[in-house]
Amino acid sequence: MPRGVLPLLRPILSSSSSHLPITPSVVRSFSSTSRSFLATPAGRNPFEPRNTGPKKISPGPIKTPNPRESALADSTTSGSQHQGHELSQTSSTAADQWPDYSKGPSALDKASQLFFFTEIVRGMWIVLEQFFRPPYTIMYPFEKGPLSPRFRGEHALRRYPNGEERCIACKLCEAICPAQAITIESEAREDGSRRTTRYDLDMTKCIYCGFCQEACPVDAIVETQNAEYSTETREELLYNKERLLANGDKAEAEIAANLQADHFYR
Repeated sequence: MPRGVLPLLRPILSSSSSHLPITPSVVRSFSSTSRSFLATPAGRNPFEPRNTGPKKISPGPIKTPNPRESALADSTTSGSQHQGHELSQTSSTAADQWPDYSKGPSALDKASQLFFFTEIVRGMWIVLEQFFRPPYTIMYPFEKGPLSPRFRGEHALRRYPNGEERCIACKLCEAICPAQAITIESEAREDGSRRTTRYDLDMTKCIYCGFCQEACPVDAIVETQNAEYSTETREELLYNKERLLANGDKAEAEIAANLQADHFYR
């Protein structure tokens, strides 16, 4: 306990009616109070709550103006100026917001629908109409529906009318294929043209995106409308150049007709 506390407590304790002697226990009981008195500046109540917060608050980040709040503030400002004009349009605005139920079904119509189950009757009537109509289903594979000219099915390599293969080994289809399903090897011929010596297509990797068909500058690689080429083994879906050319020879007329029908959009 500081030495200066005892002289300050002596007159206080001596003025009490019981005149208790100053003992170490009494001094310890007043030690906390004496500290608050000693720490309080002159002219200030020691029991007044102190402001221990920061003297200066640093500004935070600049808030980006919210367009919605700005529009709301602008509308509030303009609303005070045009209050009279808005009051004149209150009736028309309320009419636009709230529907007019007086033009709906009457109470008699609602009661008839509730007690006579008219909704169920109408639904059963639709079922009865469809019961006597011919079915919309087809007997696949004996019946087949129409296919779009843009249908992407089995791949094929085309030839020119003179029998020369169209592929010029530019490898654009190999480069653009996202599944990396095409592998091409080429060589130069005696006339200076380039032709493929290897054109492999892994149909198990193909995602039928049609990028190879769109990237080919001579319409060599195309996708036919044949969708029925399922196999029992994986090796049968690894197409080589001879297999792709055979598919093109078999479906050349169909491929040419589809390209002609779709040339307006290419």
